[in-house]
Amino acid sequence: MDNIDLKAKEILVFALGGLGEVGKNMTCIQYNDNIIIIDSGLLFPDEYLMGIDYVLPDYQYLIDNQEKIRALVVSHGHEDHIGGIPFLVKQVNIPIIYANGLAHGLIQNKLDERVNFPVNLKHYKEDDELVISDFKITFFRTNHSIPDTFGIRVQTPIGSIVHTGDFKFDFSPTGNDTNYHKIAKIGEEGVLCLLSDSTNAELDGFTISEKVVSETIRDMFESIEGRVIIATFASNIHRIQQIVEASVQTGRRIAVYGRSMIRNIEVGHKLGYIKAPKGTFIYTRNKSQITAKKLTILCTGSQGEPLAALTRIAAGTHKQISLMRGDTVILSSSPIPGNLESVNRTINMLYKNGAKVITQSPFADVHSSGHGGQNELKLMLKLMKPKYFMPVHGEYRMLKIHAELGEDTGIPKENIFIMENGDVLALSQEKAYIKGKVQTSDIYVDSDSIGEVGSLVIKDRRELSDDGLLSVIITIDEKNREVACAPNIVSKGFIFVKDHENMVKDMQEKVIKACDKFLEPSKKLNINGMKIEVTRVLKTYVGKETNKTPMIMPVIMVL
Repeated sequence: MDNIDLKAKEILVFALGGLGEVGKNMTCIQYNDNIIIIDSGLLFPDEYLMGIDYVLPDYQYLIDNQEKIRALVVSHGHEDHIGGIPFLVKQVNIPIIYANGLAHGLIQNKLDERVNFPVNLKHYKEDDELVISDFKITFFRTNHSIPDTFGIRVQTPIGSIVHTGDFKFDFSPTGNDTNYHKIAKIGEEGVLCLLSDSTNAELDGFTISEKVVSETIRDMFESIEGRVIIATFASNIHRIQQIVEASVQTGRRIAVYGRSMIRNIEVGHKLGYIKAPKGTFIYTRNKSQITAKKLTILCTGSQGEPLAALTRIAAGTHKQISLMRGDTVILSSSPIPGNLESVNRTINMLYKNGAKVITQSPFADVHSSGHGGQNELKLMLKLMKPKYFMPVHGEYRMLKIHAELGEDTGIPKENIFIMENGDVLALSQEKAYIKGKVQTSDIYVDSDSIGEVGSLVIKDRRELSDDGLLSVIITIDEKNREVACAPNIVSKGFIFVKDHENMVKDMQEKVIKACDKFLEPSKKLNINGMKIEVTRVLKTYVGKETNKTPMIMPVIMVL
């Protein structure tokens, strides 16, 4: 629906992304003619979305209702929460964007790179109270795998909607601590509906503390005799600082690879989150002067991304780094759902090329998730004591398990809503129900050209990758109404033409017969009809002979 039918005394909550998936988080809260947006993220594509750089939510509802938008409020600086902002502001008038600390710096960098007009980006503090139309917005600090993460409370005349953002309860954090007092106070004041992070709903108990990871990394750096090549999320500033500290303590210098890693370290250093003695970071061209025992290589690619530094190192295609005997590679991360295959492929290549590989395991705590396990999720539910509960940020099974945790903490089953992107939850003090659905879908970004790659293009790319391309070049003599010469058969990724001469000859004959139907002197020359018929004939023949369905592309030239 283009516009939601509003009733007085109802708050509408709906997500354009982040439900049934881990990524492109974007939640909207609407009361009367006022909309607050929380986060605007993107999703990194899996290997089936060939050539696609990013996946974004469909912004059509916001485009149609942009006069109602009052603000975009950002919980933290991860790509799945801020990566869509440059694309959003190019299509939708966002009056003001609020972000804190590191998120503010990362967003500003993105806007400087991608947006050529001024955007009203403001900095909020934890104690700020933002009064915007019918809303009062306040914040509470949480702990996550990136600094400056906040939960957001949106107070309305009907009641408070609380969005936790991404969080865990780390009782010995390496960065800022969670504001437990404020969370409990918000719960005491009353929460109409809680929207809570579900990413680790399958994990029993608590996530391990970052302090444990920090100690593990330091101990490993002390025991490793050769080079350390360590990959982590470029946005995990806490982990990067742990790597810096371990390198300094063991006398190692650090060479950094990966554009996003370099950029985020610059922002983190500027804001005081990355602290290192002068000379710790070295130019990559100087790394050959450092002995293996004294070198840390910090890079992107912990998720097996095809173009990331670690993947190219593993494949032997990196221009500046080649694996050496004695190298130890540490993956200080865990695979995002959907990335396990590509991560395993990278690990296999690393082993094949002689490296020792260390990943998160019961024997090596080299990573701690930034998302709370079941005990942490239940603790948040008990502190907030919401009347209604909507699990967010997770695949369906994660949302389902989180909903069951909500029941365990005493929330009635009928007050818990497992939603899909676009579903509209209507809330009042008396009841809550799913009101309808707004338009939502996946928008593909290819080389920064938003929305130009649709599902049919993706389908074509998959067909090309599966069975290749068969092109036939036909020359028509219009005066004599005949095919002037034998059609030229060109195969890319389908068959090797020289090894299939009989098949090629059969295809040429069938193409000539198909064309002859359109070359009768009494008929007007119908080039489009000829292409359709040639495609049909070749598709039938090739399918019967090979059980394959290459993309067929007739090219007709008229003399």
